[in-house]
Amino acid sequence: MFGIFKKSKIVRKSDNLNNTTTKWFNGQKVKIKSGTSAPNTRRNQTRRPKNPTWFRETPLPVPSVEKKQMLISSSNGVSKVAILEGPTLVQYYSSENTGKSKVGNIYLGKVKNVLPGMEAAFVSFGEEKNGVLYVADIEGSTKNSKIENLLKADQEVLVQVVKDAMGEKGARLTGQISLPGRYLVLIPNSKTKGISRRLAENERERLDKIIRKIKPNNFGVIVRTAAEGVSEESLKVDIEKLVEEWKTVSNYQSGDAPKLIHKEPDVSIKVIREHLNSTFKKVLIDKKSQHDQVKEYVKLTSPEILDIVDHYDDQLGLFERYHIEDQIKKALDRKVWLPSGGHLIIDRTEALTVIDVNTGKFVGKNSLEETVYENNLEAAEEIARQLRLRDIGGIIVIDFIDMESQKKQQNLLNKFKQELAKDKTRTQVFDISRLGLVEMTRKNVAAGLIESFSDECEKCNGRGLIINDIFSNKTIDEGLLESEAVVE
Repeated sequence: MFGIFKKSKIVRKSDNLNNTTTKWFNGQKVKIKSGTSAPNTRRNQTRRPKNPTWFRETPLPVPSVEKKQMLISSSNGVSKVAILEGPTLVQYYSSENTGKSKVGNIYLGKVKNVLPGMEAAFVSFGEEKNGVLYVADIEGSTKNSKIENLLKADQEVLVQVVKDAMGEKGARLTGQISLPGRYLVLIPNSKTKGISRRLAENERERLDKIIRKIKPNNFGVIVRTAAEGVSEESLKVDIEKLVEEWKTVSNYQSGDAPKLIHKEPDVSIKVIREHLNSTFKKVLIDKKSQHDQVKEYVKLTSPEILDIVDHYDDQLGLFERYHIEDQIKKALDRKVWLPSGGHLIIDRTEALTVIDVNTGKFVGKNSLEETVYENNLEAAEEIARQLRLRDIGGIIVIDFIDMESQKKQQNLLNKFKQELAKDKTRTQVFDISRLGLVEMTRKNVAAGLIESFSDECEKCNGRGLIINDIFSNKTIDEGLLESEAVVE
């Protein structure tokens, strides 16, 4: 029976059958039709790239801003910080709001329960809602680690808050502690070494050589964008300060969890640490004691920009002079007007934020296509500012006005990405979809501006609607509805 197959000829298929030869193969004659075989295009088309380009996209350089200022005002124990680009407010912080935020704080927590099915554990760290600690965020965990082998109920564990509690969800915790400094982030018990991708290649190489020399053993280091042009001595001072900070944190006493181990500094110092650099022209502070505190901090960390820190002393309030409160009120509106007369509608849902772009009062001059294009460019700039000002995070969907020109679509996307480059919070932007939508994500860390300045309506439970009482007594009296249920 098997002899039939032995005598059969084996032919290699090919597209171009130019020549046929007969050769011996394993004791039998084989006829081979030579040529170039076509590749399996179907398989190649469905194969996904291992590293998608959108995920490893290099950040665009930050556009230069003509006049950048920081205003710090304090009254009744509350510190407020405003960042301006020209006369326009782009970011706002308040100790009244950030006081509610626990991001960056380090706690000695106690494991309440371990959920193998979720690969997570709930940890009590002194707040009303327990925090969530995933297996990948536990110090010493590997790819195949089981959370039930790493944590047990009532076990004490050192954790850091990386995301505040939002809605029904508890705070996101990590066991991999990181200590942010002025120029770098120190990660204890780690081998991590990274440098901001926003820096030029030659600057990254310079910083890499310095970090190799000064990095302490058993610590990981991530160099921030603020380290651009900073000397080796300044980086060394920053590392030494963070190492001392870690010694204080790690020298905790067990047995009385949950408790706070390390708290983030005042909002003014925190914002200066995260944002202040040589691009700022002025820092104005209206309270003398706070001015002295900030001046001392900048002197220790960034003496080269010490001269931009000034005390504001005037009868007219600092925020009143720069119209900060008026701009905040506008940032709480659903509708945002554009300079030309167009407007944005910003609607927030539980899962995502939707932004609609409209021409409004803008009628243009030459053609509809040019009018739409100019309106979309204005909208792209304003949307990037609103995302920073309102601190909108999560999934964001933007409905720009449709444009037929592929070139103008790409120009719009490039403009939007350039404006987002000013944002220190990580963002990812995808290409315009077939429906003309731009989908993007922005890292969600804490409650946004609207959540900080508003409470949920008791009548509509945040829906923005009050449902009429269709079963009122009036309906019953008019005989439209039987007053008693009829049971048959």
